Amino acid sequence: MTTRKKLEGNGLWESSRMMLPEHKEAIIRYQHEEGRRSRPTLDSQEMELIERALAESFNKQCAITLTIYDEYEDIKLSGIVTSLNTHRREIKFAIGTEDWEWIKVDEIISVR
Repeated sequence: MTTRKKLEGNGLWESSRMMLPEHKEAIIRYQHEEGRRSRPTLDSQEMELIERALAESFNKQCAITLTIYDEYEDIKLSGIVTSLNTHRREIKFAIGTEDWEWIKVDEIISVR
């Protein structure tokens, strides 16, 4: 009966009194990799809508909310496009009054 209980859930790991640091790191790395997501593919129409919204924010200085792809969790930023670099396909995005960052257009998965 005790053996059966050790094999349920995470009992095998929890029942071990000693674990090598390398094994613990490998388990943590594996759990981290399990949460990784793949990049969504956007069709040409969706990319055109994103680029149009970025240009409108730049020209009219109106605020937009970007959703930026990340392997684990999407990032949402609100602000105004202050500069466009078409050669590098990047935008300078002002967040608040003093903060800004360069964002690659290919990293943006939606705009509101």
